[in-house]
Amino acid sequence: MDPMDLPKREQAGLHTRSLVPLPLGAIQPRGWLCEQLRIQADGLSGHLDEFWPDVAQSRWIGGDAEGWERGPYWLDGVVPLAFLLEDPKLKAKVRHWVDEIVSHQAADGWLGPVLDAQYSYPYDAWPRFVVLKALIQYHEATGDERIPQVVERFLQKLTQLLPEHPLRSWAMYRWADLVLSIHWLYERTGEQWLLDLASMMQEQGFDWRGHFARFPYRDRSRREECDLRTHGVNNAMAIKAPGVWYRQSADAGDHDAVGQMIGMLDRYHGQATGMFTCDEHLAGRNPSQGSELCTVVEYMYSLETALPMVPQVELADRLERLAFNALPATLSPDIWSHQYDQQVNQVQCSMAPDHLYTSNGADANLFGLEPHFGCCTANMHQGWPKFASHLWMLSADGGLTAVSYAPCLVSTEIEGVAVGVEVQTDYPFDEALRFTIHAERPTSFPLHLRIPLWAEAATVQIGDEAPVTMMAGTFHREEREWQDGITLVLRLPQQVQVVRGFNNSVAISRGPLLFGLRIGEEWRQVGGELPHADWEVTPTTAWNYALQLDPDRPAESIRFESHAMGQQPFSPEGAPVSAKVLGRRVPTWTLDHGAAAPPPQSPVTSEEPLEELTLLPYGCTNLRIAEFPWLVSQT
Repeated sequence: MDPMDLPKREQAGLHTRSLVPLPLGAIQPRGWLCEQLRIQADGLSGHLDEFWPDVAQSRWIGGDAEGWERGPYWLDGVVPLAFLLEDPKLKAKVRHWVDEIVSHQAADGWLGPVLDAQYSYPYDAWPRFVVLKALIQYHEATGDERIPQVVERFLQKLTQLLPEHPLRSWAMYRWADLVLSIHWLYERTGEQWLLDLASMMQEQGFDWRGHFARFPYRDRSRREECDLRTHGVNNAMAIKAPGVWYRQSADAGDHDAVGQMIGMLDRYHGQATGMFTCDEHLAGRNPSQGSELCTVVEYMYSLETALPMVPQVELADRLERLAFNALPATLSPDIWSHQYDQQVNQVQCSMAPDHLYTSNGADANLFGLEPHFGCCTANMHQGWPKFASHLWMLSADGGLTAVSYAPCLVSTEIEGVAVGVEVQTDYPFDEALRFTIHAERPTSFPLHLRIPLWAEAATVQIGDEAPVTMMAGTFHREEREWQDGITLVLRLPQQVQVVRGFNNSVAISRGPLLFGLRIGEEWRQVGGELPHADWEVTPTTAWNYALQLDPDRPAESIRFESHAMGQQPFSPEGAPVSAKVLGRRVPTWTLDHGAAAPPPQSPVTSEEPLEELTLLPYGCTNLRIAEFPWLVSQT
C-alpha cells in the first residue's frame, strides 16, 4: 500500500493524522547514527539470542525458558535494527522468530504459549501487544503476506475473549499499545469490528487521562503505595494513550492530554534529561534518584507514536532530548552492558545495600547483562532503531516532515514520483545540517523542517538563495518545485541554556544536549563473563563541585570546544564536544545512601581553590554531575 493512501482510508473511521509514519526501510541511517546502530548490533542486541536463556530458549520459539514478554521485547527492537542495517545475519535471526511465531499460531487465533500464574494469567494478552508491533514492522520491511492474516486472527480471538475475561494487570494499563495494531489493520480492511474492539480495549483499560487530571503522586513514592499506577514504565507507555485514542475519539481533550501528562511528570518527577524518575516507581525530583532504561525507550516510543496525532514541536524536542542524553548514558559505549537505573547525578555505580531507590535492589545501577531485573535486558533494543525509523514522516498536505534530525537518507513516493532527502550532519554535536533533494523528475511538494524551541534565529538557505530566518518552535514549510540535487542548509544556533533544578541547582544545555561533569572512572568486573560482564564503576576524581557562573548569563562563564568524533561518539573518549567552566569543591556535599546527596541549596559558598572543570555531553558520560550547585557571586 502506498503510505499516502492511508489518510484517505482514515476518513472512513479514524481522525486524519497530521503526520504518517513511513514504513520500515524508507529511512536509511547514515553517518554517526549508522555507526551507533552497528555498535548495538555488534553488542547485546545482535547476540542476546545466542546465550541469554530467556531469548535463546524462549517458549515463543519452542524452548523451555521464559515465554512471556522478554522474547517479544527483544524481537520488537531487533526487527528494525536488522532492516535499518540491512544485516543478513540479523535478518535471518528475525525471520526464524517470525516463522516460529506465525507457524505455531493456534487454531483459535491465539499467539504464543498459554502460560500459568507464574508469569501472569493463562490468556494474558499483554505480551501479544509487543509481538504484533514486531510482526507489523516485519511486514512493512518485507511485505510478508502472512502477517495481516495472523494479526486479524489474533484480534478476532481477543474479541471473543474480552467480554468474559476483561483486561487486567499489565494489559489493562498498556491497552494503547494494542490499539496501535488494531488501527493498523483497520487501515487495510476498513472493517467496523476492529473499531469496536479498540473501543472495548479503551473501556476496559485504565483511564490515564482521568488519572493525570487528578494526579496524586507528587513526591517520591512510598513503598506501601507502589502499584501499577506508580510504575515508571507504565507511565511512559501511558503518554501515548490519549494521542493514540484521539484518532478514534476526535476528542480535543485526548489531544491536549498528552502535553498535560508530560507536564505533571515534569513538575513532580522531572529530570534535566527530559526523563522522570522511576526506580522503579515515581521517585520525585532529586537528581540522585534513578530512571529505568525500559522507561527511557518506552517514553521515546510513546512520543514517536503520539506525534502523528499531536504534531507539536515540544514533543519532538523531547524525543531528541531523550535520544541524545538519557538513552546513550544508560548503555555502556560498546553496548555490551547497560544499567537498570541511571542517575542524573551519578557519581558511582556500585553494589549499594543501603540505597535510596524506592523498590529496586542494590545492583540497580551497575553496568551489566541483567542488573536488578531482566526486563531492560530484553526491552532496551528498540530505542535507537525506532528513533531512526521515525526521523521523517509524511505530512497530511502531501509532503515530507523532518521530525528529528540525524544523518540519514529518506526515500518515498509523492504523487507517483520517487523522491528522497539525504541529510548530512554531525547534529546534535554541530548546528549545521545539509539536505540534498533527490527526485526522478521535477515535482512539487511541501517540505516541513522542525525548528526546535531552543533554536532562536535559525536559518535555512536553499541553493544560492539568501538565507531565511525561521521562527523557533514551528515546523517551517517550504513548498516549491523540487529538482534533483537541490540543497538546503539548515542552521540551528545552539546557545547555552541553564534550567533550575532541585534545590535551585543548575543544569547546563546547548541545543538538545545536556552537559555533565567529566569524572575519572575505574571499571571493575564484579560478575558475569566477557564480553557481557557486570561492572562497578567508581570515581577516580572529585565530583562535589559548585560552578562559578551567573545562571542568568551562563554564556559568559562557559567555553565550548569541538573535537574529532570518535568511533564511539557516546563515550568520554569519543565525545565530539566539551565545555570548560570554573568551579570550587564543596566538601560538605558527600555521599548519602551510596549516591550523591541532593545538591546543596544554591547559591553556596566555598573556600576551596577555583578549578577549571570539563563538562561532556550527558550521553557521553558514565559518571557525572549534571545538576550543579552554584556559587555566591564574588563581585
